[in-house]
Amino acid sequence: MKQDTTVRRSMLAGVGATVAALTFGSRHAAAQTTGAFQPTRHPQDEWLNRLPGKHRTFIDCATVSGAGEGMLYANNLYVSNRNGYNLPESDVAVVVCLRHFATVFAYNDAIWSKYGKAISNLVQFTDPKTKQPPTTNLLNSGDYGMSMPNLGNTIASVVKRGTHFAVCDMATHFFSDQIANATKGNAEAVYKELAANLIPNSHLVAAGVLATNRAQEYGYTLLTAL
Repeated sequence: MKQDTTVRRSMLAGVGATVAALTFGSRHAAAQTTGAFQPTRHPQDEWLNRLPGKHRTFIDCATVSGAGEGMLYANNLYVSNRNGYNLPESDVAVVVCLRHFATVFAYNDAIWSKYGKAISNLVQFTDPKTKQPPTTNLLNSGDYGMSMPNLGNTIASVVKRGTHFAVCDMATHFFSDQIANATKGNAEAVYKELAANLIPNSHLVAAGVLATNRAQEYGYTLLTAL
């Protein structure tokens, strides 16, 4: 009987030691992983951190209608922060990301005047008034009211308040290829034209989806414009 008791005690001691070891090991592994992640910083993204503001919002726009809504949402952020919190525009950092089909609205009137027909065919967008391919960037016009999703809030008006734009370089290369095919031009030459004729406060980013990730790593809240 005494021998059995000794064996049981040894077994229990062994189990206790094993549990303790496993628990310590688990805690040690958790200490190595929980809260340890820190995103790597890259010089290409530093502009996101240089924008002034106590609150940061990144508006992701991937469609034609989303681009217009991006201008509307940017305006609403400034207005609501002023009316609801008495914050000046300088306290509100807003980046509108123009990617995928929304990217075409990152190009200024010179591009729309020259390539409006090709762009219109590519993204299936026409002037709501004339039903013809636009010859200017219509998001910079306040004359369309409810017929455009920006509801009259123009690119110039949100730029004046401090909005910046992340412009998808992958999409810009795609559109340069498509425009060159439609106009019998040179894709590289068209790309250089597009890159040289961006709307104010624009930053070409490797890809819009990538900029969406980087912005969140810099503390921007993600807002999606559909």
